Amino acid sequence: MNSISVAYPAIGDEEIAAVADVMRSGMIASGPAVTRFEQAFSGYCGADHSVAVANGTVALHAALLALGIGAGDEVIVPSFSFIASATCVSMCGARPVFVDVDPATYTIDPEAVNAAITEMTKAIIGVHLFGHPFEVDAVSELCDDHSLALVEDAAQAHGAMYNGKRVGSFGDLACFSFYPTKNMTTGEGGMVLARDPEVARRVRQLVNHGQAEKYLHTMIGYNYRMTDIGAAIGLEQLKRLDGFNARRNRNAEGLSGGLQEIDGLVAPTTRDGMYHVFHQYVVRITDEFPLSRQALMDRLAGEGIGSAVHYPIPIHRQPVYRGPGGDAGCPVSTRVAAEVLSLPVHPGVTDEQVERICSVIREAARS
Repeated sequence: MNSISVAYPAIGDEEIAAVADVMRSGMIASGPAVTRFEQAFSGYCGADHSVAVANGTVALHAALLALGIGAGDEVIVPSFSFIASATCVSMCGARPVFVDVDPATYTIDPEAVNAAITEMTKAIIGVHLFGHPFEVDAVSELCDDHSLALVEDAAQAHGAMYNGKRVGSFGDLACFSFYPTKNMTTGEGGMVLARDPEVARRVRQLVNHGQAEKYLHTMIGYNYRMTDIGAAIGLEQLKRLDGFNARRNRNAEGLSGGLQEIDGLVAPTTRDGMYHVFHQYVVRITDEFPLSRQALMDRLAGEGIGSAVHYPIPIHRQPVYRGPGGDAGCPVSTRVAAEVLSLPVHPGVTDEQVERICSVIREAARS
């Protein structure tokens, strides 16, 4: 029985050849391949400026620093996300303010954002979670009304679209991750997209030791650069990204078709005007399902089918952030964290494997 992994990087001969070319060139740190990748990725997203970086977390950190976020500032963050959406705020000395998410899409709830804005709020981080865009227009309107910066956390949404435009082109800044499990990879890596050339210049300086020019350091900076090895992989992956996403959508359609009308299982939703790229295919296992979430995961594992929970603890309940307020402000995040389950949807999953996943779950539902 062939096992089905919950995630797997789609690396081919083209990526291997591109890395070999870079290795032979002698320029394996940040160099011309990084520049080409920056230009290609910003062009793909429809953004004005781009800076390639070492990973998605440092992309968020550098973006907030370039906006001047610091001590005494508040940044609004959805509680249901990977923790880097919040730790980037803390890394700047600012305070993340956690808000709840939409129960259908798991993306930031604009009404919750509106209620959380104070005179100390300086920015909003909207996360395009699992490949589904957040409600960009509603959050952007709040930013405009209150003179706040909008940062898109697009770490899981390469190629996703909102009303016909690709994510990464809406915020003052947008941040991507190219970790191996993402919709495209550079091994490790990230990208910051910016609207304002001066903000982009600050990002570039911050990620290169604060250098205004070689050996002239005018700010405290970091070594957050991407390598040419990673950029070479990224250039080839970008050529294949639309195909990867199309396959993810085909697999998602097959999963949704095969899992419909199962009591206690809630399939993912795609809102009108959105192109979901299914970084993860996330169902919810509610109390009406005959097995617990863990029991279903065990049943799947016994059949050689991988699954995962993204994310079992909402950020506001993590020990590093948990405060006296408890769950009062984010009940949806708390509930969905206890129910979500990610099933294999990556481009390596075949039609036959999609049917096998559905068959095992349907059988489990009859237990």
